[in-house]
Amino acid sequence: MIQLLFVVLVAEAAVAAALLFKTPLRKVAVLGIDRLKRGRRAPVAVKTVAGVVLALLVSTLYSMAEISSRTSGGDPESGGGGGALTPTDQVLFSRHLLEASLMGYSLFLALVIDRLHQYIRELRGFKKNLEAVSKHNKMLEEAKLGISEETKKYQEEIACLNEEMKKLKLQVHEKTEEVNAAEDKSLAIQKQSEGLLIEYDRLLEDNQHLREQLQSLDLRLSRS
Repeated sequence: MIQLLFVVLVAEAAVAAALLFKTPLRKVAVLGIDRLKRGRRAPVAVKTVAGVVLALLVSTLYSMAEISSRTSGGDPESGGGGGALTPTDQVLFSRHLLEASLMGYSLFLALVIDRLHQYIRELRGFKKNLEAVSKHNKMLEEAKLGISEETKKYQEEIACLNEEMKKLKLQVHEKTEEVNAAEDKSLAIQKQSEGLLIEYDRLLEDNQHLREQLQSLDLRLSRS
Protein backbone atom coordinates (compact mmCIF):
# COMPACT_ATOMS: atom_id res chain seq x y z
CA MET A 1 0.00 0.00 0.00
CA ILE A 2 2.75 2.46 0.98
CA GLN A 3 4.84 1.59 -2.08
CA LEU A 4 1.81 2.16 -4.34
CA LEU A 5 1.11 5.52 -2.71
CA PHE A 6 4.73 6.55 -3.22
CA VAL A 7 4.49 5.60 -6.90
CA VAL A 8 1.28 7.62 -7.29
CA LEU A 9 2.83 10.59 -5.46
CA VAL A 10 5.95 10.53 -7.65
CA ALA A 11 3.82 10.26 -10.82
CA GLU A 12 1.66 13.21 -9.76
CA ALA A 13 4.76 15.25 -8.90
CA ALA A 14 6.18 14.49 -12.36
CA VAL A 15 2.94 15.63 -14.06
CA ALA A 16 2.88 18.79 -11.94
CA ALA A 17 6.51 19.53 -12.84
CA ALA A 18 5.72 18.99 -16.53
CA LEU A 19 2.88 21.52 -16.28
CA LEU A 20 5.00 24.06 -14.42
CA PHE A 21 7.79 24.42 -16.98
CA LYS A 22 7.30 25.38 -20.63
CA THR A 23 8.70 22.29 -22.35
CA PRO A 24 7.38 19.81 -24.94
CA LEU A 25 6.29 17.67 -21.99
CA ARG A 26 3.78 20.36 -21.00
CA LYS A 27 1.90 19.93 -24.29
CA VAL A 28 1.85 16.16 -23.84
CA ALA A 29 0.60 16.51 -20.26
CA VAL A 30 -2.10 19.03 -21.24
CA LEU A 31 -3.29 16.82 -24.11
CA GLY A 32 -3.41 13.80 -21.82
CA ILE A 33 -5.42 15.64 -19.18
CA ASP A 34 -7.74 17.02 -21.88
CA ARG A 35 -8.50 13.53 -23.14
CA LEU A 36 -8.95 12.33 -19.58
CA LYS A 37 -11.52 15.03 -18.85
CA ARG A 38 -13.37 14.74 -22.18
CA GLY A 39 -13.82 10.97 -22.08
CA ARG A 40 -17.14 9.52 -21.07
CA ARG A 41 -15.95 7.02 -18.49
CA ALA A 42 -12.67 8.65 -17.48
CA PRO A 43 -14.14 11.39 -15.22
CA VAL A 44 -16.31 8.81 -13.44
CA ALA A 45 -13.29 6.57 -12.91
CA VAL A 46 -11.20 9.47 -11.57
CA LYS A 47 -13.96 10.50 -9.16
CA THR A 48 -14.35 6.90 -8.05
CA VAL A 49 -10.62 6.55 -7.34
CA ALA A 50 -10.61 9.86 -5.47
CA GLY A 51 -13.58 8.71 -3.40
CA VAL A 52 -11.88 5.42 -2.54
CA VAL A 53 -8.69 7.22 -1.51
CA LEU A 54 -10.70 9.65 0.60
CA ALA A 55 -12.53 6.76 2.27
CA LEU A 56 -9.22 5.03 2.99
CA LEU A 57 -7.88 8.28 4.44
CA VAL A 58 -10.87 8.58 6.77
CA SER A 59 -10.47 4.93 7.80
CA THR A 60 -6.77 5.44 8.50
CA LEU A 61 -7.45 8.53 10.60
CA TYR A 62 -10.08 6.60 12.53
CA SER A 63 -7.57 3.81 13.21
CA MET A 64 -5.06 6.38 14.44
CA ALA A 65 -7.68 7.86 16.75
CA GLU A 66 -8.45 4.39 18.11
CA ILE A 67 -4.78 3.70 18.81
CA SER A 68 -4.38 7.10 20.50
CA SER A 69 -7.43 6.47 22.68
CA ARG A 70 -5.75 3.40 24.17
CA THR A 71 -3.35 5.60 26.11
CA SER A 72 -6.12 7.30 28.07
CA GLY A 73 -8.30 4.33 28.81
CA GLY A 74 -7.64 0.68 28.19
CA ASP A 75 -7.62 -2.73 29.79
CA PRO A 76 -4.44 -3.18 31.90
CA GLU A 77 -4.67 -6.98 31.48
CA SER A 78 -4.44 -6.60 27.67
CA GLY A 79 -1.41 -4.34 27.94
CA GLY A 80 -3.06 -1.26 26.45
CA GLY A 81 -3.93 0.95 29.43
CA GLY A 82 -2.10 3.49 31.40
CA GLY A 83 0.13 6.05 29.86
CA ALA A 84 2.13 4.79 26.86
CA LEU A 85 1.53 2.87 23.65
CA THR A 86 2.89 -0.61 23.20
CA PRO A 87 5.64 -1.13 20.59
CA THR A 88 3.14 -2.78 18.26
CA ASP A 89 0.75 0.16 18.57
CA GLN A 90 3.61 2.57 17.96
CA VAL A 91 4.52 0.77 14.74
CA LEU A 92 0.87 0.69 13.62
CA PHE A 93 0.41 4.36 14.50
CA SER A 94 3.54 5.35 12.54
CA ARG A 95 2.42 3.30 9.55
CA HIS A 96 -1.07 4.80 9.59
CA LEU A 97 0.42 8.28 9.93
CA LEU A 98 2.64 7.72 6.89
CA GLU A 99 -0.24 6.30 4.85
CA ALA A 100 -2.52 9.21 5.80
CA SER A 101 0.17 11.72 4.87
CA LEU A 102 0.78 10.08 1.49
CA MET A 103 -2.93 9.90 0.68
CA GLY A 104 -3.45 13.52 1.73
CA TYR A 105 -0.53 14.75 -0.39
CA SER A 106 -1.75 12.65 -3.34
CA LEU A 107 -5.22 14.20 -3.20
CA PHE A 108 -3.72 17.69 -2.84
CA LEU A 109 -1.37 17.14 -5.79
CA ALA A 110 -4.29 15.93 -7.91
CA LEU A 111 -6.14 19.16 -7.08
CA VAL A 112 -3.02 21.24 -7.92
CA ILE A 113 -2.68 19.44 -11.28
CA ASP A 114 -6.33 20.14 -12.09
CA ARG A 115 -5.95 23.85 -11.24
CA LEU A 116 -2.70 24.16 -13.22
CA HIS A 117 -4.35 22.56 -16.25
CA GLN A 118 -7.29 24.95 -16.03
CA TYR A 119 -5.02 28.01 -15.67
CA ILE A 120 -2.90 26.97 -18.65
CA ARG A 121 -5.99 26.59 -20.84
CA GLU A 122 -7.33 29.97 -19.70
CA LEU A 123 -3.98 31.64 -20.40
CA ARG A 124 -3.98 30.21 -23.92
CA GLY A 125 -7.48 31.54 -24.49
CA PHE A 126 -6.51 34.98 -23.24
CA LYS A 127 -3.45 35.06 -25.50
CA LYS A 128 -5.56 34.16 -28.53
CA ASN A 129 -8.05 36.89 -27.65
CA LEU A 130 -5.20 39.38 -27.29
CA GLU A 131 -3.84 38.46 -30.73
CA ALA A 132 -7.28 38.76 -32.31
CA VAL A 133 -7.88 42.14 -30.68
CA SER A 134 -4.43 43.38 -31.74
CA LYS A 135 -5.05 42.38 -35.36
CA HIS A 136 -8.45 44.02 -35.30
CA ASN A 137 -6.90 47.16 -33.82
CA LYS A 138 -4.27 47.32 -36.58
CA MET A 139 -6.93 46.87 -39.24
CA LEU A 140 -8.97 49.69 -37.76
CA GLU A 141 -5.93 51.96 -37.61
CA GLU A 142 -5.12 51.26 -41.26
CA ALA A 143 -8.72 51.89 -42.25
CA LYS A 144 -8.67 55.15 -40.28
CA LEU A 145 -5.82 56.46 -42.42
CA GLY A 146 -7.72 55.79 -45.67
CA ILE A 147 -11.22 56.86 -44.62
CA SER A 148 -11.55 60.38 -43.27
CA GLU A 149 -15.32 60.49 -42.83
CA GLU A 150 -15.49 57.59 -40.37
CA THR A 151 -12.47 58.65 -38.31
CA LYS A 152 -14.40 59.36 -35.14
CA LYS A 153 -16.24 56.06 -35.28
CA TYR A 154 -13.03 54.09 -35.68
CA GLN A 155 -11.40 56.03 -32.88
CA GLU A 156 -14.23 55.09 -30.54
CA GLU A 157 -13.91 51.44 -31.54
CA ILE A 158 -10.15 51.57 -31.02
CA ALA A 159 -10.65 53.09 -27.57
CA CYS A 160 -13.07 50.30 -26.67
CA LEU A 161 -10.64 47.70 -27.95
CA ASN A 162 -7.81 49.28 -26.00
CA GLU A 163 -9.86 49.08 -22.81
CA GLU A 164 -10.63 45.44 -23.54
CA MET A 165 -6.92 44.81 -24.10
CA LYS A 166 -6.10 46.41 -20.75
CA LYS A 167 -8.70 44.24 -19.05
CA LEU A 168 -7.36 41.13 -20.75
CA LYS A 169 -3.81 42.04 -19.80
CA LEU A 170 -4.88 42.47 -16.19
CA GLN A 171 -6.62 39.10 -16.29
CA VAL A 172 -3.50 37.48 -17.81
CA HIS A 173 -1.37 39.09 -15.11
CA GLU A 174 -3.67 37.79 -12.37
CA LYS A 175 -3.70 34.29 -13.85
CA THR A 176 0.09 34.40 -14.17
CA GLU A 177 0.38 35.26 -10.50
CA GLU A 178 -1.94 32.37 -9.63
CA VAL A 179 0.14 29.99 -11.73
CA ASN A 180 3.32 31.22 -10.00
CA ALA A 181 1.68 30.65 -6.62
CA ALA A 182 0.68 27.14 -7.72
CA GLU A 183 4.27 26.53 -8.85
CA ASP A 184 5.57 27.55 -5.42
CA LYS A 185 3.08 25.21 -3.74
CA SER A 186 4.08 22.35 -6.04
CA LEU A 187 7.78 22.88 -5.32
CA ALA A 188 7.04 22.90 -1.58
CA ILE A 189 5.12 19.62 -1.96
CA GLN A 190 8.06 18.08 -3.82
CA LYS A 191 10.36 19.03 -0.93
CA GLN A 192 7.89 17.56 1.55
CA SER A 193 7.73 14.34 -0.48
CA GLU A 194 11.51 14.06 -0.25
CA GLY A 195 11.21 14.45 3.52
CA LEU A 196 8.57 11.72 3.54
CA LEU A 197 10.95 9.36 1.75
CA ILE A 198 13.57 10.00 4.43
CA GLU A 199 10.93 9.52 7.15
CA TYR A 200 9.86 6.27 5.51
CA ASP A 201 13.40 4.90 5.68
CA ARG A 202 13.63 5.90 9.33
CA LEU A 203 10.30 4.23 10.09
CA LEU A 204 11.52 1.03 8.44
CA GLU A 205 14.57 1.04 10.71
CA ASP A 206 12.39 1.73 13.77
CA ASN A 207 10.06 -1.05 12.70
CA GLN A 208 12.94 -3.51 12.45
CA HIS A 209 14.25 -2.42 15.83
CA LEU A 210 10.82 -2.83 17.43
CA ARG A 211 10.45 -6.27 15.89
CA GLU A 212 13.75 -7.32 17.39
CA GLN A 213 12.63 -6.01 20.77
CA LEU A 214 9.35 -7.91 20.48
CA GLN A 215 11.17 -11.12 19.58
CA SER A 216 13.52 -10.77 22.55
CA LEU A 217 10.52 -10.06 24.79
CA ASP A 218 8.72 -13.17 23.48
CA LEU A 219 11.84 -15.25 24.18
CA ARG A 220 12.00 -13.96 27.72
CA LEU A 221 8.33 -14.68 28.31
CA SER A 222 8.65 -18.19 26.87
CA ARG A 223 11.63 -18.95 29.11
CA SER A 224 9.82 -17.65 32.18
